[in-house]
Amino acid sequence: MASALREGLEADGHAVRVAHTGEEGFYLLNAEPFDLALLDVMLPGHDGFEILSTIRRRGIKTPVLLLTSRDAVEDRVRGLDLGADDYLVKPFAFPELLARIRALTRRGHPLLDERFKLADLELDRARRSVTRSGLPIDLTPREFELLEYFFLNRGRVVSREMLARDIWKETARQTPLDNVIDAQMVRLRKKIDGQFEPRLLQTVRGVGFVLREGEDA
Repeated sequence: MASALREGLEADGHAVRVAHTGEEGFYLLNAEPFDLALLDVMLPGHDGFEILSTIRRRGIKTPVLLLTSRDAVEDRVRGLDLGADDYLVKPFAFPELLARIRALTRRGHPLLDERFKLADLELDRARRSVTRSGLPIDLTPREFELLEYFFLNRGRVVSREMLARDIWKETARQTPLDNVIDAQMVRLRKKIDGQFEPRLLQTVRGVGFVLREGEDA
């Protein structure tokens, strides 16, 4: 089955790596980046459920399509709860597999964008560089992380609570971070908007901040 899938996927233009055991699959997923993993539940050694659970605990976010001969609802629910993105019950039609693969890879594309642009402001995630009007802007790692977060939420108002949770990883808020966040935002806005027009990183009074074109709220 693995050989047949490999032949069909390569004919469809995909580059394919095959692992014949759970251990080998786990090693590959840890060692290399993949756009998608086809994970058979019935693998020798560690089964697909074990591999899926382990890679998700380790923070590996590769989309996973489970291939299973188990048509029981409990098995499908278990796979999805462990972090699978989709599943396909064997035997299946190869065109359906290709359709599922296309759907999963399309779903991931927005998060895999390497470059963001708003007006003349550009951020390159791969090179970790920022420019405005073609001029390089030197950001600290935290400032880059903040600007990347605003691009991911472009046009959406970002509250201080969101920044505390997603950037500073502070959920309890036992120690107020508002002053720290505001100080970081002042420095970032000075670098992004200080000598440029229009202002892109704007304050929404009483709510938070937003990255957008247009007048300050």
